[in-house]
Amino acid sequence: QVQLVESGGGLVQAGGSLRLSCAVSGSIFSINDMGWYRQAPGKQRELVATITSGGATNYADSGKGRFTISRDNAKNTVYLQMNNLKPEDTADYYCNAEIRPSLGIRRFTRYWGKGTLVTVSS
Repeated sequence: QVQLVESGGGLVQAGGSLRLSCAVSGSIFSINDMGWYRQAPGKQRELVATITSGGATNYADSGKGRFTISRDNAKNTVYLQMNNLKPEDTADYYCNAEIRPSLGIRRFTRYWGKGTLVTVSS
């Protein structure tokens, strides 16, 4: 069984910073792409950033220049450093990973964490 557990959310003033972490545990043979998504109240879930197993990154326009995604493959953990936060960044942030659970299973499956709340006050 695979689990993704996010941490690091909280309340911060506009202009502040937060660092989110997502640790993957359980049956893991390999992890492909990892990413962060967010969902604000009344809105659809949207991409924040993704990172490949090789370290190539992709960002939504909303976070370019302010957010940095990184990963530690030895720890099966992905991070999101968020700087210069704005009230419109307020949302539940979800971790996502494409995981191959074992050598005997060729297919990668996408797993989600339960989310961590980020609230940015003005």
